[in-house]
Amino acid sequence: MDKYLVVGLGNPGDEYATTRHNTGYMVLDAFAKASNTVFSDRRYGYVAETSLKGRKVVLLKPTTYMNLSGNAVRYWLGKENIDQQRLLVVSDDVALPLGQFRLKAGGSNGGHNGLGHIQQLIGQNYARLRMGIGNDYPQGGQIDWVLGSYSDDDLRQLQPAIDTAVEIIRSFVLAGIDITMNQFNKLGKRPTPSPSLNGGE
Repeated sequence: MDKYLVVGLGNPGDEYATTRHNTGYMVLDAFAKASNTVFSDRRYGYVAETSLKGRKVVLLKPTTYMNLSGNAVRYWLGKENIDQQRLLVVSDDVALPLGQFRLKAGGSNGGHNGLGHIQQLIGQNYARLRMGIGNDYPQGGQIDWVLGSYSDDDLRQLQPAIDTAVEIIRSFVLAGIDITMNQFNKLGKRPTPSPSLNGGE
């Protein structure tokens, strides 16, 4: 059976639950809910499993804290014997406006601590979905910003992107990274909120 690992980056603990840095967790929670699966507390992370058309999908929310995320990713790739080409990591990104997103097949960590640690341990050659959280903070205020909580308005603006991220994960598993990038990246540049992400283009 083909197996895939989808990782949502964040920090464990209720105090971090609604912070911008936990957007990866939020995406995986939404995917798990749509898949009628629940997370259990396992080694290095909260783990859930589901399947899509005969393909096994392992969902991982690392509990290592953000700057040690690579430990969890490397462990679960090895434990489940999953090829790195079938790894997708979902993270927050201050370089993208709130509600926008970008899917890439590889590349640099963009200054993200979680992606940086993953890169240290397994290299740059893995797919990542970057979820925009905006950067409306003063110079030197990035840490307070990413560890700050979303407002209700922010969450409403983010929700269409989270819904689309669930579809991106499905497409990544079923169609592969190239087709998925071609299909979804043009949607990720749209200003949000938008009336519909399914409108013709």
